[in-house]
Amino acid sequence: MALEDDLLTEARNPLSETLDCLSAAEIVALMNAEDAKVVAAVRAESEAIALAIEWTAERFRLGGRLIYIGAGTSGRLGVLDASECPPTFGTPPEMVVGLIAGGPVALTRAVEGAEDDPARGAADLQGLNVSPRDLVVGIASSGRTPYALGAVKYAKGAGLATVGIICNRPSLLGEAVDLEIAPLVGPEILAGSTRLKAGTATKLVLNMITTGAMVRIGKTLGNRMIDLQPTNEKLRIRSRRILRELAGLDDAQAGDLLDRSGGQLKRALVACLAGVDPEQARQYLDENGGMVREAVRAAARNDAP
Repeated sequence: MALEDDLLTEARNPLSETLDCLSAAEIVALMNAEDAKVVAAVRAESEAIALAIEWTAERFRLGGRLIYIGAGTSGRLGVLDASECPPTFGTPPEMVVGLIAGGPVALTRAVEGAEDDPARGAADLQGLNVSPRDLVVGIASSGRTPYALGAVKYAKGAGLATVGIICNRPSLLGEAVDLEIAPLVGPEILAGSTRLKAGTATKLVLNMITTGAMVRIGKTLGNRMIDLQPTNEKLRIRSRRILRELAGLDDAQAGDLLDRSGGQLKRALVACLAGVDPEQARQYLDENGGMVREAVRAAARNDAP
């Protein structure tokens, strides 16, 4: 295994050797050129990312959870992705969980030494009462973070499937997990600052995993979010707009149907598209795994002579 000095994420980038001598415009051009490499690095991991999506969707269907765990920037990105799932997809907060070394305080300030404790990673995961229905995703750009390694070791011992998101290969984390996702973005323009390209690559991968899994379990219809929680005016307007566009209702009709559907856009869509009342729509959704298209087809079959 490579020493710390040999890690790709710690290497010096020859293109930025004179970084401190560049103008603001030159810094922007350099960073933009380096960031352009991130998409290709993530694309190279497409097969592994697709498998992670399927694993995640399988756990969700079984009532399991997706659990991210990491330290520093990696941990913050996991917490960020987890926190965006409830308003976007209408999921309960415990369905996608983000754990960060040092706890919530580490989201806004460094907690010295927190990432160096593998026992803490294991304990934090144990505190969630994990089961084999859950999927654990360790996030560590270096692939060497003890906190993430301790969590993954505990998860495997408890019979959970594990995924690692890393920007080095080979790595300790990559060798420890069942599925390695390793976008190799190359040295940062600021040596070792993995909040840059490595962080961007990590965010892209997390976007794909949660978005892909939510699509696979019926949280969207076409490219529209249909299981969102209308917790503010913007989301209430969006819900009515989607009903207008997909069901041909005017704004007043859409608002009325949403009210009768308890604010649940999926129920309102099935009710309108299948010509049933909101309670029947709920039943069809429950019987068809929350999938709108399948629920509408089931209603049509029941209405057929």
